[in-house]
Amino acid sequence: MIARIYRPTKTAMQSGTAKTKRWLLEFEPEKPREVEPLMGWTSSSDMRQQLKLSFDSREEAEAYARRNGIPYRVEQPFAPKRRIISYSDNFKFNRVTPWTH
Repeated sequence: MIARIYRPTKTAMQSGTAKTKRWLLEFEPEKPREVEPLMGWTSSSDMRQQLKLSFDSREEAEAYARRNGIPYRVEQPFAPKRRIISYSDNFKFNRVTPWTH
């Protein structure tokens, strides 16, 4: 079973960057989840799917995986490109589209 080491991105529901500084080690599922026929619940017999370990740095997570003989894959974090937007640009005379109100 291979593990995935990554740094989570911020959620779409917030503008802050809480819980995005630490690196996580998560196991990928061995087999897909199954639907229980009577109640319709989704279940899995794979207990490693529930395990999520957090580390302060990528090197610590890699060292843990190597020390315990866990095959792993590292996903590099995505750095968002920031646009500098000024409120006064809405009222410039040389705008591409004219200001209508």
